[in-house]
Amino acid sequence: MKRTDRNISRRTVIAGATLIPISAIQAAPQSAAPQSAASTATVFSPEQRRTLDAFIDRLVPKDELGPGAVECGVAEYIDRSLADYLAPEKTAFLDGLIALDSYARASQSTAFADLAPDRRDQVLTAIDTGQVPNLRGFFNRVRRLTLEGMFSDPYYGGNKNFAGWDLIRYPGVRLAVAPEDQSMKALPKPSRRGAYGDNQHGH
Repeated sequence: MKRTDRNISRRTVIAGATLIPISAIQAAPQSAAPQSAASTATVFSPEQRRTLDAFIDRLVPKDELGPGAVECGVAEYIDRSLADYLAPEKTAFLDGLIALDSYARASQSTAFADLAPDRRDQVLTAIDTGQVPNLRGFFNRVRRLTLEGMFSDPYYGGNKNFAGWDLIRYPGVRLAVAPEDQSMKALPKPSRRGAYGDNQHGH
């Protein structure tokens, strides 16, 4: 999405990351129990997953600054969350994906995932600006979960290879900070460690 777009863009989504408390960056809710890497369980059908990937790709697309939401594993984070501590939201979330796709078919004559990027943007901008009131809450929820998936601890499925933390220059969890790191004369060197050490993505 073009950087001049005001409603939904990589820049505005990343700027929203400042609203995430440090506890959320370091770890997802403690009630969450990530699935093992070997697990193939998913709450999404293949078509629902395509719709979700197409959605989050327009919120944070890959560009010259780094990977986007798809590459950072945001969909995996959302999938695990809906299968566990966000299970009460599962039905509403899936209904939202279906409603989004239905609106795309009605307004663009094509499934949302099959639209060109600029036409996906038209659909999402209409939703974000209140032209499709019944989907406004869903849009906000996906945007919030996209932020969590981009910037939470990699242990929970998103922020693959610490790409989200690199993007906002968060160095990672540290038990001690050396004097030179406190001088603010240079960016601290990334530790490449989450709250669970090197044990990423629940395995």
